[in-house]
Amino acid sequence: MPAAASILVIDDEPLIRESLGEYLQQEGFTVITCGSGEEALERAKNSRFDIALCDVNLPGIDGIEVLQRLLQISPETFVLLITAYANVENAVEAFQRGAQDYLMKPIILDEVLGKIQRLLRLRDLHQENQWLRRELNREDETEAVIGHCPAMERVYDFALKVAPTRSTVLILGESGTGKEILARFLHKQSGREPGQGLFLALNCAAIPNELLENQLFGHRKGSFTGADRDQAGIFAHAGNGTVFLDEIGEMTLATQAKLLRVIEQKEVLPIGANEPLHVEARIIAATNKELSREVEAGRFREDLYYRLNVVTLKLPPLRERREDIPALVEFLLAKHAKTMGKRIAGVSHDTMQLLMTCPWKGNVRELDNALQRALIFCEGPLIVPGDLPPDLSALPNDPSLVDDLNQAMERFEKMHIERLLRQSSDKREAARRLNIGLSSLYRKIELLGIQGADGK
Repeated sequence: MPAAASILVIDDEPLIRESLGEYLQQEGFTVITCGSGEEALERAKNSRFDIALCDVNLPGIDGIEVLQRLLQISPETFVLLITAYANVENAVEAFQRGAQDYLMKPIILDEVLGKIQRLLRLRDLHQENQWLRRELNREDETEAVIGHCPAMERVYDFALKVAPTRSTVLILGESGTGKEILARFLHKQSGREPGQGLFLALNCAAIPNELLENQLFGHRKGSFTGADRDQAGIFAHAGNGTVFLDEIGEMTLATQAKLLRVIEQKEVLPIGANEPLHVEARIIAATNKELSREVEAGRFREDLYYRLNVVTLKLPPLRERREDIPALVEFLLAKHAKTMGKRIAGVSHDTMQLLMTCPWKGNVRELDNALQRALIFCEGPLIVPGDLPPDLSALPNDPSLVDDLNQAMERFEKMHIERLLRQSSDKREAARRLNIGLSSLYRKIELLGIQGADGK
């Protein structure tokens, strides 16, 4: 039974309220009891409860209204209604309003415990399903970071080699290059069975320093004001999965020292705890800073830097992998068009020329945002330059990029034709999918020097 589970008991009968509270506390739960719905709702505004046991017949606002208002305040709380009059209509109404189960009076304590245990299992399954849905939605996102330019091929090869190991990985790259997506790819390729360990990400720059340690390591009940229950940190929640620490260069020296202990001793010390917890999660860290310079400046621990820097993967900025832009455009458009429910054939030639010559200071993230915006305003089958954000569509073409652009387009065209030839039963089908004539396909095969294309 999870000792951290918290229960709110709401009943105006003191004997029932006190009996339930005492019994559940003996079973290891954290229990708060209230004699009215108003008091319970005030409690719910300041504390989180896993399960609420609520009598239907209460003075003031009744149990059904408490149920509705409680779920507005805390939608993750599971509610178990208590009633002296059970019939089909009451049960249907309770479930329609959001209750997970109900209890009949007189209350049998063993029955209460059984229902609570079932609801806690249901809660855990619900949380796991939410995580799995998020992961399935992200399943194909690795395509947005794995490209075909030589620099990305090297990243891909190194990632496949290090993924099955438990080695710490440091991912470097500018903002928007896809560091978290690469971390998820490493986790996915780690070889562990699904469900054995979670991928959990934490942005060290987005969390105040005083809260970051709590998020990482957790705390014990009573360790500080407001700590009304034990809370596990991200390392404990991840199990033997992966903890991704983004923007690790923003972490304070004090927290860095505690992270070093996690790496060296495989244990965390929650705030207020006397005994450390053993953890198995693998650490993948990322930063857009030069950590070696941060070490020289005294802002980053040298020993932690070397512990993190076992394997380093550096993602190139998008301006250095322009030949990947057509494939990225194809992937991102398909992804967002599906989400928006729009039919789109692609981008016009002029639009692709423009996308290939943009500076992309925000890297793949900026390209992604530009395409989402273009899909919203696009009125035809193809995205035209006017659909792009004004600051992009107004950019003049850079003559210095023309040669690189032509080479990049040629490399992409070659890879695209090679892929379709592998997937198609013959060249006639490949030509149909390319929307060109068979003779044109033969000319492109010869012009682009595509090998192994003999036959039908």
